[in-house]
Amino acid sequence: MQLSGLIVQLLNALAGASSLFLVAAGLSLIFGVTRIVNFAHGSLYMLGVYLAYSLAESLAPVLGAGWGFWLALPLAALAVGLLGALIEALLLRRLYPAPELLQLLATFALVLVVRDGVLALWGPDELLGPRAPGLRGAVSVLGRQFPAYDLFLIAAGPLVLLLVWLLLTRTRFGTLVRAATQDREMVSALGVQQAWLFTAVFALGALLAGLGGALQLPRESANLDMDLNAIGAAFVVVVVGGLGSLPGAYLAALLISLVKALCIWLGQVTLWGVPVNLSKATLVVDFAVMAAVLVWRPWGLLGRPQALVRSTGEGEAPLRPAGRGARAAWALLALALLALPWLGASDYTLVLGIELAVAALLAASLHFIMGPGGMHSFGHAAYFGAGAYGAGLALKALGLPMAATLVAGPLLAALLALVFGWLAVRLSGVYLAMLTLALAQIAWAVTYQWDDLTGGSNGLTGIWPASALADTARYYLLVLALVLAGLWLLRRMLHAPLGLALRAARDAPLRAEAIGVDVRRVQWLAFVIAGAFAGVAGALFVYSKGSISPEALGIGKSIDALVMVLLGGVQTLAGPVAGAVGLTWLQDAVARGTDYWRAVLGAIILVLVLVFPQGLVGGAQQLWRRWAARRGAAAQEAGHG
Repeated sequence: MQLSGLIVQLLNALAGASSLFLVAAGLSLIFGVTRIVNFAHGSLYMLGVYLAYSLAESLAPVLGAGWGFWLALPLAALAVGLLGALIEALLLRRLYPAPELLQLLATFALVLVVRDGVLALWGPDELLGPRAPGLRGAVSVLGRQFPAYDLFLIAAGPLVLLLVWLLLTRTRFGTLVRAATQDREMVSALGVQQAWLFTAVFALGALLAGLGGALQLPRESANLDMDLNAIGAAFVVVVVGGLGSLPGAYLAALLISLVKALCIWLGQVTLWGVPVNLSKATLVVDFAVMAAVLVWRPWGLLGRPQALVRSTGEGEAPLRPAGRGARAAWALLALALLALPWLGASDYTLVLGIELAVAALLAASLHFIMGPGGMHSFGHAAYFGAGAYGAGLALKALGLPMAATLVAGPLLAALLALVFGWLAVRLSGVYLAMLTLALAQIAWAVTYQWDDLTGGSNGLTGIWPASALADTARYYLLVLALVLAGLWLLRRMLHAPLGLALRAARDAPLRAEAIGVDVRRVQWLAFVIAGAFAGVAGALFVYSKGSISPEALGIGKSIDALVMVLLGGVQTLAGPVAGAVGLTWLQDAVARGTDYWRAVLGAIILVLVLVFPQGLVGGAQQLWRRWAARRGAAAQEAGHG
């Protein structure tokens, strides 16, 4: 290990820290003032890269390669900032009174729309931007070559931090922003128009994201995967640094980049006699750092402890057992689904029915801890994937019969939830959500890299049901029976003392502790139960597909589960089932009808969010109550007449 190699890696870390900070700074600003967890921030970063590419290509023939390139970068950032202002004014402003998770769903829908918009405008191929004029060469560092443009990036990060700090501390706008971060109601009482302040802050945050993307043009090609990659890294930096803290964001970006650089420099090492390739750890080192920091200092490096206070929002009506009519409707629906094979349903319909049932159980398991438990998990796919891999490995490696594998998968998922839940229940709110995301990414990285056991990126194949269940109709009936039993058990537990204690821990943890409820133990148990049922869904999934890959534990699968719950409605027990069926059916139907199915799906979700802010089931219940009230009022008027 040469010292020159270490110096070069440390310089790479500084350049990477500047790039990370530019994206995370905007996200931190937006959350600090508007309290919106902007999932579309990565899309704004991606747009910055693509716009910079097109502007550089268009301006080069007119102004020359040098002026064209360097002018394209700030113009792209300004364009993204203006787009951010439009997004805030036309969409997000309508959602400020709504729960934070609903705002998250809306920004996720924007991710789908923007991605297909980029696909339509720039195509699916990666676009390699020009090298920076004037900084195309390299400089010698202890005999090693280091890109000159990266030196420019090293200076850009602290410079932007200084400029934003001066804006926030030396101007009236900055004073208002800092005041809104501390007490938005007081700012409004002083006569400040919050709407325009929020628009300006969102535009500034979007501009920083666009600038961060534009500056990456000479370093990496523009591609459609940049949005999710960027938002994952930005969330990590913001949470590690402390929500709303710009210096914390830069410190976190620097820490994560340095740890990655050291892993690359050390390469293959031996720990306790076992060879370990640390360079592969770069896939997950940022999430590992976030998990460690949150366990040690839950509010981040430079965050404030009071940020951990959980917002319970409006009080919810207590859960009531289903009435006679509702029970009869559910029974008829179950009988109709069970009768499908005898009604001549095609194999396609039955396969779609299996997917819908598995999705419903996954969403219901997440709702168990999100709704009644108030614990927002962004990494629920870890237990789904653990159940799938547990069943697959029990069949392939241990040679167990299918019935035993359907027990082994959920058991592995429950054990994983036992470990992850013990860490997660110590946090709340956004910090809990980010820790679950970090832990899930660690599980994904282990699965992705453990080639000898999990098959690595190729996953496991050849996992099919036993011969007695090889027929699609028979396997459909098995899946439906297990899913219905799982949904019934989850519902029963929510009406049992465990469910009452879980809701008490959500709504009034101090009072719950005072009357003898062990809040952490109840929440921990809920995590294990939710993980086990998600594992059942994963085990059923792997047999329906015949294979499993690490994507089953990835961020995308966790987002799907989260969207299902939010789309159906968090405050209702039927919500996650309706959301799972609705989202899965929409994905299937829209994907078969257009190449730009993500944009159509995102637009549908946005409409549903605006029309039914309480979710599909919650909105339907509200409409029913209004209709019943009007009918009762009309009947009363007729009686008086």
